[in-house]
Amino acid sequence: MPNVLDLFRLDGKVAVVTGASSGLGAGFAVALAQAGADVVLAARRTDRLSEVAGRVRAEGTRALTVAADVTDPDSCTAMVEAATGEFGRVDVLVNNAGVGTAVPALRESPDEFRRVIDVNLNGAYWAAQACGRVMEPGSSIVNISSVLALVKSYAPQAAYAASKAGVLGLTRDLAQQWSGRKGIRVNAIAPGYFASEMTEEIPDDVLLPFLKQASPLGRLGVQHELDAAVVFLASRASSYITGVTLAVDGGMSGH
Repeated sequence: MPNVLDLFRLDGKVAVVTGASSGLGAGFAVALAQAGADVVLAARRTDRLSEVAGRVRAEGTRALTVAADVTDPDSCTAMVEAATGEFGRVDVLVNNAGVGTAVPALRESPDEFRRVIDVNLNGAYWAAQACGRVMEPGSSIVNISSVLALVKSYAPQAAYAASKAGVLGLTRDLAQQWSGRKGIRVNAIAPGYFASEMTEEIPDDVLLPFLKQASPLGRLGVQHELDAAVVFLASRASSYITGVTLAVDGGMSGH
């Protein structure tokens, strides 16, 4: 039997992280490197990827930066081709690229709504499709959804909530298609409210009282609390888990 801590190691594995230029995605990239993975950092904002790549290399693993727009299937294919060209394989995909909006439903334009769906849902599909074509058995896809796929928001976020709920359906279906036939596990994480670029836009006197009322832990999550969940689902530690959604939300979805 393996040592239980060894099950969380990703030595010799290659992980692709979309939306890796800042925030939670940058944190995921570093956490995967700490677990031993080489990391492909993908984002539209390539100017910020070099700093994240430095943090990954400081953990003793390799990093590759790639300009990628997940709304473009060809761009996702090019991202995977760059990964396999540099490292020879892709073992993990963290589908993190996303946008958030808060627009009242009667004022949201068709273009605004479509943009959120295009990035958060369609983009997750194109990235998964591109990686799924080259992944070997034992690989893992981790889709970053949201607690707002499970519970109501304090703000008007129809596009965001719909897109993130769609990610959960996508996760279940890809797990059904790929886990048994291809050996690729597909799971989702539904984060609650974490300190990030999105939550920085919410005034503290609005967000903190909401969290105290809406969740048992009553506070923002901290990056490492989400990193641990990503590494768990990416690694052999979760080898008998597929098609599930892991809520990391301070208890909000069960409250």
